[in-house]
Amino acid sequence: MTYPFRQVRWQVTSALDGKCPLRFYRNAFSKEAKPINCVRSLNLTDQHKIRIGACAWSFQDWHGSFYPSDLPESQWLEFYANYFPAVEVDSTFYAAPAEATLRRWIEITPPAFLPREITHSYQLRDCMAELSSFLRAIELLAPKLQVILIQLPPSFAPKHGNAALRKFLGQLPQDFRFAIEFRHVGWHRPRIIRLLEKHRICWVWADTTPLNERNLAPFEFLPRTTDFLYLRLLGDYATKYNVDGERVHRYQKLLWKREAALDSWSLKIERHLSEVRNVWTFISNHFEGFAPETCQRLAQRLNFDLPLPSQTEQALSEQERSQLDLQL
Repeated sequence: MTYPFRQVRWQVTSALDGKCPLRFYRNAFSKEAKPINCVRSLNLTDQHKIRIGACAWSFQDWHGSFYPSDLPESQWLEFYANYFPAVEVDSTFYAAPAEATLRRWIEITPPAFLPREITHSYQLRDCMAELSSFLRAIELLAPKLQVILIQLPPSFAPKHGNAALRKFLGQLPQDFRFAIEFRHVGWHRPRIIRLLEKHRICWVWADTTPLNERNLAPFEFLPRTTDFLYLRLLGDYATKYNVDGERVHRYQKLLWKREAALDSWSLKIERHLSEVRNVWTFISNHFEGFAPETCQRLAQRLNFDLPLPSQTEQALSEQERSQLDLQL
């Protein structure tokens, strides 16, 4: 059976439900968290529903800004996992992570933490065999997998893709939870909402608002089709390269704030918390220029702490001073 998808991303989700002992390093990040008002104070149950993380961890730009300058790249994931409950990592059906890599992820991260996304892009034809093979390859992670994300490109439109999509969704295995991200507005129809509800597939909320509209709250088509939410704050990919393909920015600090967008998304999350079991939110560097700080800014609006390295280091230092005073 042939499915004429031009490009698809598959992503596997996991989350950290507990804390682990932190290792502390000095780095260049020294911003203080600023209190921000939210609609209401979230209780612990609501806070535990929310998972906020970045779209990857292996950014060279973060070396010396988020990651300490003396921290080797082989330890970046372990360091990242001390501060965020989830992360994304790109892989493919034809090159699923090796068993040794999976075991390494398990070894260096807290008990319930694993890279959140394993993605894939290719011409999706006779895809169920490839999907089954891929899932077998990552079987080691199966007890912790949460959601598999299917990302469709803007070129995949209902005119030629409707029948293929229906057949494809009907054949997805029932022992995984799936989410789907539509990039073509033609899919924004009640019949597609009903289709996803029928198969219990989450409609992904994605913010790709252009940079020149960042002062506006995003207007998004936001159906809720499952008992969890899946939000991606992706921003404007045009901020990375100019028309000649040359790199424009280094993502080491906030470059353009999207206050209205973060206010709007925090309100949307808060309003749906009583209706869902989990809210997965993942943020790209392209959204504000520096994903770690944007994660923190969103968490502040939801009234819970997401400390970054320098703040955790400062808290530890104050605790050590207090203990020293008591000993004296």
